Amino acid sequence: MPGKRKPYVITRGKIIFDISGNYCDSPASLLRSDIFMEILTHFIERLSLKETTIYGRIKSNIPPKKQANMSGFIAGLFRLLVSHTASEIANLSNVYNKVLTEKNSILEFIEELYNYWRRLERFLYMEAPKRSRYTTSSIHHSQFIKTNTELKDLVLETYRHVRENLIGKNPRSYRQLPAGANMGMLLERIQWDCPELYSRVREIPFIRLTIMESPLILYPKANTRKGSFEEIKKLTEDMILLVNEQWFCYPAKVGPLTAFIYFHQDFISQALSLCNLFELSDYEDIEDKRPDMILFYGLKTVDISASTAFYEDKQNEMFVGLVQHSEDIDYFGYFKKLPLTLHNMTMLKRNRLPVHGAMVHLTLKDGSSAGIVIVGDSGAGKSETLEALRTLAEDYIRDITIVFDDMGSLALNDDGALVGYGTEIGAFVRLDDLHPGYAYEEIDRSIFMNPDKINARLIIPVTTYNYITKGFGINIVLYANNFAEVDGNVIELFTNASAALDVFRSGARVAKGTTDETGIVNTYFANPFGAPQRRDTHEEMAAFYFNKMFATGVKVGQIRTRLAIKGYAQEGPKEAAMELLKFIKKT
Repeated sequence: MPGKRKPYVITRGKIIFDISGNYCDSPASLLRSDIFMEILTHFIERLSLKETTIYGRIKSNIPPKKQANMSGFIAGLFRLLVSHTASEIANLSNVYNKVLTEKNSILEFIEELYNYWRRLERFLYMEAPKRSRYTTSSIHHSQFIKTNTELKDLVLETYRHVRENLIGKNPRSYRQLPAGANMGMLLERIQWDCPELYSRVREIPFIRLTIMESPLILYPKANTRKGSFEEIKKLTEDMILLVNEQWFCYPAKVGPLTAFIYFHQDFISQALSLCNLFELSDYEDIEDKRPDMILFYGLKTVDISASTAFYEDKQNEMFVGLVQHSEDIDYFGYFKKLPLTLHNMTMLKRNRLPVHGAMVHLTLKDGSSAGIVIVGDSGAGKSETLEALRTLAEDYIRDITIVFDDMGSLALNDDGALVGYGTEIGAFVRLDDLHPGYAYEEIDRSIFMNPDKINARLIIPVTTYNYITKGFGINIVLYANNFAEVDGNVIELFTNASAALDVFRSGARVAKGTTDETGIVNTYFANPFGAPQRRDTHEEMAAFYFNKMFATGVKVGQIRTRLAIKGYAQEGPKEAAMELLKFIKKT
């Protein structure tokens, strides 16, 4: 049986708390709560260690007998300030007289404490009762959303009452800052078809609903992804030892597949950011079902040479991903790429060709239309070229549908025509490579990762699950060349499958700092995520599909994005997009 989950945890600059076990319905109850007292104590300890002036001034004004419990003294003052002015408090008791003579010091303390709270990454959760076949979750969804809103309002109300009663007047400008939780999750325990090997995770609750206060800015410890995902040949129970009450599960739809993504609470900011990337699975995809893949992020007992690994569980017909607990993997790229790696190997088993690239279906204003796939590894310019297409939409494009932004698969429909499927509803893109202003246009639903550092990233929804699973026809397949100058045409077509396979297989690009690679690198089919791990099968699938492209009239070539050439980070993809539009009209 699982142990009892703590009502709140403060770890690695985050606070994770059960809103049911820490419910407050008034400023007075909030200021008496265990969470407030611990936050206040941590804040005072921080001021003391830094030997700040404000700490010295306030402490000197506290009666000597009260200084040993400074947090208790200040909490008592705040509880009085919720409903009394400073002058009224002075008349009630002389214990606070001296500290209230320096209102500016207390006011500065209040502002810094408020900022300290808001700088924490704040996550709340609520666990819904286990449902029966006669109940629905709608009432719990409504209650969860309402409680989250009430928390934000309560924190603001408390802060404003204390501040206004201290200084004796109302401010002239109110700022509706996000003061509650940054993100929240409604949890539910659901019975699933769990093989005995994974019995330890059977009682870990599933996330059924997420809520986000956007724009959300997060500061993970790492800023690039390193290495590759190595295959292990044996998986034992002791490799997945974990403490249940420290773990949650995000059940994701990765294209047509279901992934149970288990994560340690230390990585909650990365895991919940998946809500902008992968659709949450439906209840029907979980109950009494077995997933296509299981992933563990934050294992402390994995005895393997690599920090990231996977295992093909042939007996249970699924893949398993394993990631060790380390600050090095506190980067969203791991949460994105490992599920995609397992997706790609599963697609190969189902006779589909996985593609590391982007696909859109365009309809131009002159009536021309095309399904376009641009293949390329991280930083090749595939997403940037399609983003440049989006900026041209008003002048040239009637309709643009994103099928996939980073990873997809190719298949044949019932008529033998080539079609593309996606994996993600969102995109994880570099801020530097986006069209200027785009991030601000979409700021109301965005998650920013380390916006002040190299390889700053944005996670944003770009399409719907219906589109990524529909299966759109493909007319053009291009390799994204990010380093070659344009000495002729921006788009160069291949005349046969062999020539095309040589270029795609080479996977050449100049690394853009999104991984630990530098300079010109070659990646098998521009896809380190499953293709090299199953190279023999991939070669067979690639030959079949590329020959099919040429046999059915699909145009295959390369497009020079010049993303890695100095001065062309914006202009290169823009010119490539313009040439692509001309090419569609012409062909």
